Amino acid sequence: MIEDIKKDAKTRMSKALDALGSNFNKIRTGRAHPSILDGIHVSYYGSDAPLSQVANVTVEDARTLSVTPWEKNLVPDIEKAIMKSDLGLNPSTAGSVIRIPMPMLTEETRKNFIRQAKGEAETARVSIRNIRRDALAEVKALLKDKEISEDDERRAGDDIQKITDQFVADVDKALAAKEKDLMEI
Repeated sequence: MIEDIKKDAKTRMSKALDALGSNFNKIRTGRAHPSILDGIHVSYYGSDAPLSQVANVTVEDARTLSVTPWEKNLVPDIEKAIMKSDLGLNPSTAGSVIRIPMPMLTEETRKNFIRQAKGEAETARVSIRNIRRDALAEVKALLKDKEISEDDERRAGDDIQKITDQFVADVDKALAAKEKDLMEI
């Protein structure tokens, strides 16, 4: 039972770490990467669809993304959606291909992106701590129901804390890597 609780906590914590990684991908660095456009939705036959479902997004070179819609009539809608997003990108259309040059990052925008990355990392840490709290509550419930001894409860608490410390360290490593990536010129 304790092993199930620990395994569940590990699974949930790894999901929190995965979510942090996808949030970090949305914070743009100076390089072009298709995941920057993941949050953009385009009006497609009356409903909002993710950009990746209505167009092919590729990296043309280190500083340019290329968006090729599957239907030519979507070009203006996609261009409008990219301009409305808060990414600060200015797409240019050449026929049915939309090219998105990545602007150089100023020192101020780098610091804002680092601040945003730190906020995402803190959210992940809080999520991991909440998972720890839930797991410890489940262990306490087992102790209360007299299904485990106090020694087992203490050992399980220590194990859960070690798991938590490991995942928080992983969050810190991911944040340090993202900061380094953002500060590269």
